[in-house]
Parts: sequence; structure tokens; C-alpha cells
Amino acid sequence: MNIAIVQYNAGNICSVIFALKRLGVDAVLTSDLEILQKADKVIFPGVGEAKTTMEHLKLHRLDQLIRDLKQPVLGICVGMQLMCRYSEEGNTECLGIFDAPVIKFQREKAGDKIPHTGWNTLTRCRGDLLANLPEEAFVYFVHSYYVPTNDCTTSETTYIQKFSSSLQKNNFYAVQFHPEKSGRIGEKIIQNFLNI
Repeated sequence: MNIAIVQYNAGNICSVIFALKRLGVDAVLTSDLEILQKADKVIFPGVGEAKTTMEHLKLHRLDQLIRDLKQPVLGICVGMQLMCRYSEEGNTECLGIFDAPVIKFQREKAGDKIPHTGWNTLTRCRGDLLANLPEEAFVYFVHSYYVPTNDCTTSETTYIQKFSSSLQKNNFYAVQFHPEKSGRIGEKIIQNFLNI
């Protein structure tokens, strides 16, 4: 299986490569448009800031390429947020694959900490990506912005308020959490993606 990981100005991409290696899969990290188009599956991971990242994607023509991909695509963390329509982070127009905004968490009480960092549960899971997970599976989050629940939501998590922990539309899948840092549950989710 030919797996390509989108290389761009984002952090934390190497942990996805290592997670795939643990599953016996060697992936290519690339920004080459032709290689990405020809891959069996594409992963769009990362940690970063929306505005500068979108500028980088546009500069290297990766924005249109990602929108046009027909094979299964998995966005992780900032990858998921950039697949949405708009982000409050830097007042950024994003890829628009999911017709949803990305909104900054607002503290509602003294104990609320932003970013949302640590383990939390997935509820109302549905779809191929989250198939055969235990009820209320724990996964690892690090984020200050969230996507409200919408028609593409395939799981929900509550921190300060309920939000989309995963999305799906056609061949596009996305998760706000980090499956590569979520132990056996994360490995199961990555394997589910490989099996799609």
C-alpha cells in the first residue's frame, strides 16, 4: 500500500511516520503533487497555526491538490481544522472541504484551561474510521480551537462544551485528536483508515 504524508510547515509529522511504522507501514513524506495524487491514501497531519499554514499550502499549490484528491484522506489536528471552511485563528479562509467553522475555546469557569490538553473520551462514534472501538474510547488532544458539531460529525467530545472530535465527508476523514499519541485506540483508528 502506498501511503503519502503531506509535507508542509507543520510540526509533529514524524510521530505519524513512527505510528505507521509500528503497524508495519512505510509512508513517504512529500510535498510533490504527483506523488500525492498517485498515493493510495493521504495523511494530512500537523501542529501549527492556521494562517501561516494556509499561506504555505497556497504558495506550494497544495491547497487545491488536497481538495481534489479522490482517494481516502485523513486530516489530523490542524489538518482537520484546515479542511474546514474558516478558522478564527488568524481570520483564515481554509480549504472548505467541511462546511464548518473553527472556533477558539472560551473559558467559562475558573478551572477551564486552554489549550485542551490530555486524554478525553469519544462519544457517539460512527463510520468506518471509528469502527469497533470500545464505548467512550480515550484519545489524546492538544488544541485551543474546535469545530462545532455539524452534519459531518462522526464523534463528539466534551471539554468546556461539546465539539466534533472527528468528521467525514465522502473520501475525507478528519480527527481533532492525535491517534499517533493515543496508544492502542489510536493504532486501531489508524489501522481502520488503512483498511478503508
